[in-house]
Amino acid sequence: MMTLFEELKWRGLVKDTAGDDIADKINSGNITFYWGTDPTADSLHLGHYSSLVTAKRLAKAGHHPILLCGGATGLIGDPRPTAEREIISKETLNKNLEGIKKQVEKIFEGKAEVVNNYDWFKGYEVTDFLRDVGKYININYMLDKDIIRRRLDSGITFAEFTYTLIQGYDFLHLFETKNCIMQVEGSDQWGNITTGIDLIRKKLGKQAYGFTMPLVLDKYGHKFGKSEGNALWLDRNKTSSYELYQYLINVDDEMVIDYLKIFTFLTKEEIEELDQKNKEHPELREAHKMLAKCIITDLHGEEAYLEAVQISDTLFRGDISSLSGKEIEAAFHGLPRKELHEEKNIVDFLVEFGICSSKREAREFLSNGSILLNGKKVEDVHLMITRSLAIEGKYLVVRRGKKKYYIVIFS
Repeated sequence: MMTLFEELKWRGLVKDTAGDDIADKINSGNITFYWGTDPTADSLHLGHYSSLVTAKRLAKAGHHPILLCGGATGLIGDPRPTAEREIISKETLNKNLEGIKKQVEKIFEGKAEVVNNYDWFKGYEVTDFLRDVGKYININYMLDKDIIRRRLDSGITFAEFTYTLIQGYDFLHLFETKNCIMQVEGSDQWGNITTGIDLIRKKLGKQAYGFTMPLVLDKYGHKFGKSEGNALWLDRNKTSSYELYQYLINVDDEMVIDYLKIFTFLTKEEIEELDQKNKEHPELREAHKMLAKCIITDLHGEEAYLEAVQISDTLFRGDISSLSGKEIEAAFHGLPRKELHEEKNIVDFLVEFGICSSKREAREFLSNGSILLNGKKVEDVHLMITRSLAIEGKYLVVRRGKKKYYIVIFS
């Protein structure tokens, strides 16, 4: 049977480590650790989820998780590889903090401690911070940090330059006040983790620990959790369960087993069985379906997962008329929509709403059977678009060809 640390490595969740006996600490099942994020939006996204699942995995093994929301660091912004982050107002930051806090509490079922580093920075005098922290960290040491080194040619502000000191102090503060001895982050945070570990060693003479997880990518090297360049949010009001389902059910075949290891709590034996099924019958997509089920159930609940499956099956059959208004909202969330205030001839309707470029093209699409209203082909060029055609007297889903969808709302 694997130890916890061996399992983390088998799942591909360990990249860099700090502390010679870190495996023993992780296997002990009784330490306090933390993971942090800056509240740059009012929801975390799927890219954050691998870190949250790893933290949850450690918590299930008996460790105590602290989730740090960077109310102070968020005012500055973690240095990006190419340019400075946009400054966020305090009002927006506080709103974002509340949204993230609710998500974390739900995912961890209230068993994770959530802290805000603004609480210990808000009264900290600059001169005191420089004496307490700045004197322990050498400039050459900071310049050697990868993210800072990459920004030297294009320029880096003093605020960004000191970010690593502030995050390093976070670790020191939690070490002293909560006996938090380990930090867990994505691999892009390695430099900030080691700053905290060095600060604890120099100031307190004690050992702290840390490990990073590889960034989760697709087979093309793009960050996991992006759909056509847009983030897939954990908040179902920003990204519906159906949208998540569609993304997960369509991940690359060669990556799905890795994702099962990273994002689910399935055992090694269960994942190996799904791997075998995937190789024998890839068309069944059993591994993909299990990935979607595990993630959506954890984030939104089983009912939301079942609703996403039902919507997907209904759309696959083309039976849009059987969907409810709520299901249409979920299925076509994010699609541009237009309002219809009066009855219109279908040809005029198709042109006015940008579905066809001209009346001639509209008639051609209609005669070819390429226009569907709520899943039903329309060929009559004299048809009047009325409220009676709409689902619940409100929703009209127009499909042009095989994949182009448009939503029309009767007002």
